[in-house]
Amino acid sequence: MVQVLTDLELVISKSYISSDGGWLMDVFHVTDQLGNKLTDESLILYIQQALCASRKQGISKELQARLGREMNPRHVLTEHTAFEITGTDRPGLMSEISAVLAELSCHVTAAVAWTHNSRVACIICLEDELKGGPIRDPERLAHVEEQLENVVEARHKSGERRSVRLTAPVAGRTHTDRRLHQLMFADKDYERCCGGCDGSSDRIQVSIENCKEKGYSVVNVKSRDRPKLLFDTVCTLTDMQYVVFHAAVSSKGSIAVQEYFIRQMDGCTLGTESERNRVAQCLIAAIERRVSHGLRLDIRIKNRLGLLSDITRVFRENGLSIRMAEIGIHGERASGSFYVTDVSGRDVSPNTVELIRKEIGGTIMAVNKSSILPSLRASPSRDRSTASRVENRPRFSLGSLWSQIERFSSNFGPIGM
Repeated sequence: MVQVLTDLELVISKSYISSDGGWLMDVFHVTDQLGNKLTDESLILYIQQALCASRKQGISKELQARLGREMNPRHVLTEHTAFEITGTDRPGLMSEISAVLAELSCHVTAAVAWTHNSRVACIICLEDELKGGPIRDPERLAHVEEQLENVVEARHKSGERRSVRLTAPVAGRTHTDRRLHQLMFADKDYERCCGGCDGSSDRIQVSIENCKEKGYSVVNVKSRDRPKLLFDTVCTLTDMQYVVFHAAVSSKGSIAVQEYFIRQMDGCTLGTESERNRVAQCLIAAIERRVSHGLRLDIRIKNRLGLLSDITRVFRENGLSIRMAEIGIHGERASGSFYVTDVSGRDVSPNTVELIRKEIGGTIMAVNKSSILPSLRASPSRDRSTASRVENRPRFSLGSLWSQIERFSSNFGPIGM
């Protein structure tokens, strides 16, 4: 449900989630990107169809036409060959990868990459430059995979994790953003998350406590509010095999507060301090991954063979490092967004942006400057030596959550499943 609302670029300002004893009731307060109430009846009907139990039937073309746009989930393109890559991040890595693909006559149709804690995860979709469509020759695929492995392996230290994985074009792919979270989780980028242990005031606060009388582990998260925050935290808990039974999410100004009541798949709570620490680290990592660092450059340009290689080469030659990237092909046009810094992590100068505009061509718009997590200052009595304070306190607020939900539930009849 969160994924559907997120894909529609809706802002979830508040949410109450409750499921127990075979029943569920989830309440989402949503607006458009400008904070306006949803009034488009076609959009409302789309949401209803997408969330209903029969959503596997898909959304009708007629409804999509009424909306005036294609409402496609952010899934890995199933008609193209895709490679998933993880490893140590370094300046110029995306340029090296795309250059090799161009040399091998592989046309990049879509690519998305995240970096976090000196690690990188990316998904690259390809088609045969000469024949079009997915690359089907097993020998050629093996050669492409081998060359990509050589690029990723270069300058890796002995024992460092890295992976290049071919994913065959099949139906029912995982949501792209969720897959990136899964790749970075498998790569253990969360191990270096310590949320402010370096003494900085920019931090994410996570606390985890067990409520023995109710049989839940209670996870509280406080961070800067931003788009897709709920999606990132819910997906992380789900992919770690935890079940969310109840939750309350709200934002106050620029700060978001999330509270989850969870159990493991076997019904147990988080029984050890190491397990609670791991969950806290993973939630911090999930929130940090999408935080934009650097200057965002939005690019609109005519599609051509080797386009990604050309763009990333220009970045590398001008001393820029890519922190986050997403680009795709739409007919004869290509569009994407790149978050870039210089190789030392500093802001990009206006002169460099102008040089890039001249070399790449097309339309390039500089959208914003660096975006960092706001200060969540700890109180003097709070331990400042750890990113997330994991505690076992008697405080418990499930009753207050239920009291809010009961006000809604009295108007609901049975749910047809």
